[in-house]
Amino acid sequence: MTTFALASRPALSRRTLVGTAALLGVIALWSAFALSTRALEATGLTTADAAILRFTVPAVVLAPWVPRALRALRGAGSGALALVLLAGIPHFLLFAGGAELTSAGLTGLLVPGTVPLFVTLLLFLRHRAPVSRRRLTALAAIVIGVAASAILRGGAADLGGIAILLAAGLVWALYTLGLASVRLDLVSVIVVISITSAVAALALAVTGVMPSHLLEGAVPWPQIGTYALVQGVGTGLLSTACYVVAVKNLGSSLASSAGALSPVLTAVVAVPLLGEPITAGLAIALALIVSGVALFHLAPRR
Repeated sequence: MTTFALASRPALSRRTLVGTAALLGVIALWSAFALSTRALEATGLTTADAAILRFTVPAVVLAPWVPRALRALRGAGSGALALVLLAGIPHFLLFAGGAELTSAGLTGLLVPGTVPLFVTLLLFLRHRAPVSRRRLTALAAIVIGVAASAILRGGAADLGGIAILLAAGLVWALYTLGLASVRLDLVSVIVVISITSAVAALALAVTGVMPSHLLEGAVPWPQIGTYALVQGVGTGLLSTACYVVAVKNLGSSLASSAGALSPVLTAVVAVPLLGEPITAGLAIALALIVSGVALFHLAPRR
């Protein structure tokens, strides 16, 4: 018995270390996504350029899996697949539009912070699914945090940006529900989203619906490479892989609740990087929404 216990400790320790490292990677990558999207204008890239890089990179990297993804589409439900595709260009354009009008802190906070609220609301409307008292308390904290961010921020541009970011959160919640029922494996989901969104972004740029400095050759290569690395590789591939590893090694509750730390990191890093101070309104919204998200994921389900 003693020998078995001693032998099992290193394995548990390695599993915890791997899961913790993966979770730290998720927090950093989610934060980098919000920061890089907020700083898009300073890079010389347009929103269409960012979308092209964001989705073309994973589409190219995962090209060997395209035939398998196409075969899997035959058995995927059309309704669920339509919801899954919302995570591509529709969500990205809303996220980027909201980021342009608000701050990095709010951008990194409102979208992931409101997803549990919208998912619960959509499930209740569809199935009348009961919600535990602790989760209702958590959702109330999220709602109050969103209201605080809107009231204490002021300006019409901020209010418009907050509304757009809330729409992005709703879109991500719809994607989450579609992902739960679509009959596709994880790699096929990423392939389908990346290819369709890359084609859509290129079409928007080529037809002139959205301006593109990238297609005009007006963006320096170092900036293209940096953004492709942060958004295409970091957000498109590594963040998903790290999150899966974190969930498998630490459990879904801990991984999802600790992921709520990414808005805090975003707000802190935005101070020296983008010159955005942590205002009283942002601090209150951070405290309420992050606490609500953590409590929501740690609360028992019904």
